[in-house]
Amino acid sequence: MAVSNSSAGKPVGTGGFLDPGVIVDKFGITEGMRIADFGCGAGYFTILMAKRAGPAGKVYALDIQETALDSVRAKARANNIDNIETIRTNLEILGSSSLESDSQDSVMLHNVLFQSQKRPEIIREASRILKPGGKIIVIEWAKGGGGFGPPDELRLDPSDIEYMAKKEKLILEKKLETGQFHFGLVFKK
Repeated sequence: MAVSNSSAGKPVGTGGFLDPGVIVDKFGITEGMRIADFGCGAGYFTILMAKRAGPAGKVYALDIQETALDSVRAKARANNIDNIETIRTNLEILGSSSLESDSQDSVMLHNVLFQSQKRPEIIREASRILKPGGKIIVIEWAKGGGGFGPPDELRLDPSDIEYMAKKEKLILEKKLETGQFHFGLVFKK
């Protein structure tokens, strides 16, 4: 696990706003699962998901920034994890993940959508690679963060994401408690 912030006990790279360990426990990850981590960033969620998926599972860490992928590779080496594959890609382009259609048990999008003007395209790519019955987990900054995180005008309402997901025939399964600065949604294909 990442170096902890002594006051919050949360990984420093998350800014202390999220506790990936607690959140990942809510995903229902089991041995052998195939998971795509869209916009993996520094890999705090990637590493935890790979540990839970075990050696029979596979986690694909996707990001547009090579430095993020370098960070994931370094964390994987430091934790002796070899079931992570990094992919540099632009998730706003359908098919760009290079993953097969209907191939993933789960897709995670953590603080990805607020950064894009092509949010429906990202949801469409996540849906494309998701197996029937699989889950898409979305965690985004909540509006009204009190000066933390991105400006409110970049943040989405959960209903906006629900609308985009519904257009891809995804069904809202549940809402996740992710702390006071974020919201989480789980959709099923």
